[in-house]
Amino acid sequence: MSYPISDHYDGKLFFNPEPTARAANGRRLNFFTILRARLRRNPETWATWPKHIENNHHPVPSVEPPAISFIGHSTFLIHLPGLNILTDPVFSARCSPSQFAGPKRVRAPGVALHHLPHVDLILLSHNHYDHMDIISLRKLRARFPKVHIVTTLGNAAFLHKKGIPGAVELDWWQSHTHGEAVLTVTPARHFAARTLYDRNTTLWGGMFIEHQGRRIYFAGDTGATKFFTEIRARLGAPDLALLPIGAYEPRWFMGPVHMNPQDAVQAFAALEAKRAIGMHFGTFQLTAEAIGAPEQDLAAAREEAGIAEDLFFTLDCGETIRL
Repeated sequence: MSYPISDHYDGKLFFNPEPTARAANGRRLNFFTILRARLRRNPETWATWPKHIENNHHPVPSVEPPAISFIGHSTFLIHLPGLNILTDPVFSARCSPSQFAGPKRVRAPGVALHHLPHVDLILLSHNHYDHMDIISLRKLRARFPKVHIVTTLGNAAFLHKKGIPGAVELDWWQSHTHGEAVLTVTPARHFAARTLYDRNTTLWGGMFIEHQGRRIYFAGDTGATKFFTEIRARLGAPDLALLPIGAYEPRWFMGPVHMNPQDAVQAFAALEAKRAIGMHFGTFQLTAEAIGAPEQDLAAAREEAGIAEDLFFTLDCGETIRL
């Protein structure tokens, strides 16, 4: 499928206006080079990742909206008046082409799929396995047949082939209205691929939600980017930003496409967000940092920037807070 040529689409493939195609050593970035980098792990760092971490007990979400529940990795349940939203839902044991191999979750989902309240809307930022999990999407569509899916360009046809029809796909800065919510896809500095042969044939991005005067920004996956300032200028400062803080080592390799906590703190400032919650950490070992490093590095970056702990924080897996 072809789309209009733009500053991020050349008629055949999507690309980043800011370079990301190669790491600092010239090696091409794709899903499989990331897996190879993962295999070249530091034994001491690897040892910090246990096979399983038992979740603390949190009640099944039943609070009055607005509220947000952290399910794990980049999956949140956003409770708004009359609208429940899931971001990049992954409930499977592995984020991989196969459930027999690949990164395995060390924490169960903080809210089990069968315990979810009614879900009205699913946001899919891009097609990587740790963000677009077909097994989970099929189960969600079976449980909530009328659930609405909004994603980035190129993914609707793929989802239809997998038995998940009806997704709405958007380009950067395009918006879609669902009830009282306006959803806008925002630029991100990342890439897309599910195989060796489909790199950047689909788009990636963040999602900006406006609902009853409240603004929530879900960044998806992204490296540090000039677009945070433009998002603020075009869509307004978010009341809450959901920003990735994990899967960032080694920097020579991951820096172009994944923020580290220091980058995330700078993004928080550029967005002029009122509050931020860290995500994309502590669930799947995708890269080389220790399991506790993202939260520790976030605390250090926050202190260095003079940001109060209650303004940029993380949630326990399964924890729900009021917005």
